[in-house]
Amino acid sequence: MEELLTITFRTVILYFVILIIFRLMGKREIGELSILDLVVFIMMAEIAVLAIENVDDHLFHTILPMLVLMMIQVTFAYLSLKNRRIRQLLDGKPTIIIKYGKIDEDAMKSQRYNFDDLMVQLRENNVERVADVSFAILEPSGKLTVVKKQKDDEHRQLEMPLIIDGDIQTENLARIGKDSKWLEENLLKQGYTSSSGISFCSFTDGEFFIDEKDGHRP
Repeated sequence: MEELLTITFRTVILYFVILIIFRLMGKREIGELSILDLVVFIMMAEIAVLAIENVDDHLFHTILPMLVLMMIQVTFAYLSLKNRRIRQLLDGKPTIIIKYGKIDEDAMKSQRYNFDDLMVQLRENNVERVADVSFAILEPSGKLTVVKKQKDDEHRQLEMPLIIDGDIQTENLARIGKDSKWLEENLLKQGYTSSSGISFCSFTDGEFFIDEKDGHRP
């Protein structure tokens, strides 16, 4: 009887400890979990199970590694927020699988993504034919985002981030056939002498969208 009460007590305590830790780590949908998030969650689950089973072990020996895992996750989350390269390393980056109805097989191979997966996810997006797709982007979470073709958008462009957190995205500039000099000239026309004060800038269908960093003025 005493052992059952101990197990119950440890289960309740660990439930609330894990609940608080997850709240501190921030909100994120299950489908948007990064590899780091998944590893942390699995390790915490294993630690909790062992702690409930080993009633002779002090509960602090379980809570301490959980707190360490939380600090690791929070630290990497902060670093990824400040540094896009770290963010891409931890979370990966989106990959364009279909562009104007044309499947990019090289992109699929690089992501180890097969045609069965593609067709399943297209059907989940209510798409019957690949030809009806303007863009299909495989997100870091594994979700396929589909932009369907419209009657008047045969030459529609995908919104392309050119500046993120003040950093010029040369790879995306190359995708639209432009360079940094072209971007700087156009920013100057908009009244911006530097990209450092820009949080997000994109270019779609010949138009710029610019969002400044909080508290910054051009």
